[in-house]
Amino acid sequence: MLRTDFSHCLNSLHLSDKPALFFDSGIGGLPYFRYFYERNSCDTIIYIADRGHFPYGSKTRAEIISILIELTNRVLKHVTPRVSVLACNTASVSALGALREAFPSIPWVGTVPAVKPAVLASKTRCVGVLGTDRTIEDPYIMELARQYGPDAKITGLAASDIVHFVEQGGEIAPEAEKERMVFPYIEQLRAAGADALVLGCTHFLLLLDTFRRLAAPDIGIYDSIEGVIRRVEKISKTAETVQKRRRAVLLLTGSAPIEPLWRKRAYAFGLDILLLDSLDSLYFSDKVFK
Repeated sequence: MLRTDFSHCLNSLHLSDKPALFFDSGIGGLPYFRYFYERNSCDTIIYIADRGHFPYGSKTRAEIISILIELTNRVLKHVTPRVSVLACNTASVSALGALREAFPSIPWVGTVPAVKPAVLASKTRCVGVLGTDRTIEDPYIMELARQYGPDAKITGLAASDIVHFVEQGGEIAPEAEKERMVFPYIEQLRAAGADALVLGCTHFLLLLDTFRRLAAPDIGIYDSIEGVIRRVEKISKTAETVQKRRRAVLLLTGSAPIEPLWRKRAYAFGLDILLLDSLDSLYFSDKVFK
């Protein structure tokens, strides 16, 4: 049951175990959270939606690094995590290395676009990558392609309109609206001869069924969710933690009140919901998560 009462949520945070953290600029990382949470029934998770800086995709690498280092420092005032997941392709491509350097005691897992399996599977040697402007512009995508398929042609398409569509509730929109957003990109890739499409933004996973239906039968869809969660599980199992009770909390940045859409999302994913600003405004003699 969804709880948005502050005192209840705050009390639920006083645990002896260390939670797993999932970071994203908005809703995009929730499929990663859900996949992990459903497979690990004793884990406590905090999903941090940085709505105060949404979207990441239009920002420079330096801006994203600065934002995420500052956000991590804020969260660490209240949390001692056993693993932190950048459940955002843009953040992973731009800032994963910088975060590992800035916070070496925290195991970081990124959500790198699934270029490797797409390139290896492609028969036409033409692979499409759909992402934010920042992800598509980053040379890391081409470096991955050259490493695993030097003969492959990569067609990168920036789809910030789909990111905004999903963030504004597109995951629950009528199917006709979802298809209107996705269809033009599928047609561009089909015209280019692509037989594999990498979903290079976590937001797109919330429209996965639409992508698969419109791309079938000639274009395969690839994402990194299974590989990422296997890595998170491996780290979690090696951590010395004693789980008391299962909890999941959605932590929003920004000073604005919690919007009805975020309350609906918290309910749909079984999350308690809090504002990070509310935690920052309190004095703690110790961390929320000890």
